[in-house]
Amino acid sequence: MINNVSVTNRLGGANEPIKKALDGFAFRMKVAAPGIIMAFDAEKQTVKVQLCIREKISINGKEFEDIEIPVLKDVPIFMPRAGHFVLTMPIAVGDECLVVFSDNCMDAWWESGKVSNQIERRRHDLSDGFALLGVWSQPHKISGYSVDSAVLRNLSNNSYVEVKDDTINIITPLTVNVEANTVNVNAGNEAHVTAPIVNMDCTSHRLNASSGSIEDTGTVKNITATTINLTGAGGVIINGGAASSIDGKTFLTHTHTAPDGGGTTTGVN
Repeated sequence: MINNVSVTNRLGGANEPIKKALDGFAFRMKVAAPGIIMAFDAEKQTVKVQLCIREKISINGKEFEDIEIPVLKDVPIFMPRAGHFVLTMPIAVGDECLVVFSDNCMDAWWESGKVSNQIERRRHDLSDGFALLGVWSQPHKISGYSVDSAVLRNLSNNSYVEVKDDTINIITPLTVNVEANTVNVNAGNEAHVTAPIVNMDCTSHRLNASSGSIEDTGTVKNITATTINLTGAGGVIINGGAASSIDGKTFLTHTHTAPDGGGTTTGVN
């Protein structure tokens, strides 16, 4: 909606006979109709929409025929939004929508965002539509629709976030990136990481366990692997209790025999 844009301007002067026919049969009063997105303007956040239901119209006294409503221009889109939050989705040409039409001319509100007077006295006019994305016809119905969970997903259903009564699943064959100043993971029972390769790149690594042990099939072990590389800019720090060990030997309280053969030992390290 740009300034005082009437339905004639919005549909184009060449469509004036259709406009007059609509006026004559009181068909100009619109409430809602399904449509197809023809173009999306991400800067203005408006779409061009082709309404899907033809009107049966007689133009200049001729026989009635089914006429397509000309493409609606600059139709505002609807996305869930409140407070400081909004859910946005990419809009593609060919997406289906529902266009609902305002009671009154909304041009002044559209420009100012404030309570405004009507620029034109029109009601339920083709110029005053809002495109609600998310409706679809049977040829575009969703496959694999979940009946027991809330899902944010792609149409292929191979990448999704699913919320169930007792579980939250994040599934994708691609990549999950988490970027933040601080990341906290708190598990009331257990936390598992299963992967062929686990890489941790940081200035300092800290592993803290109140029990002082890592259990593997009932045997207390610290770290088991073919090769273990621990590197850090400030050295490697391993904190554990008296039970901390490598290969069955404690590394916090162990001693060494003196090299002079006198039978003395060193103090604990």
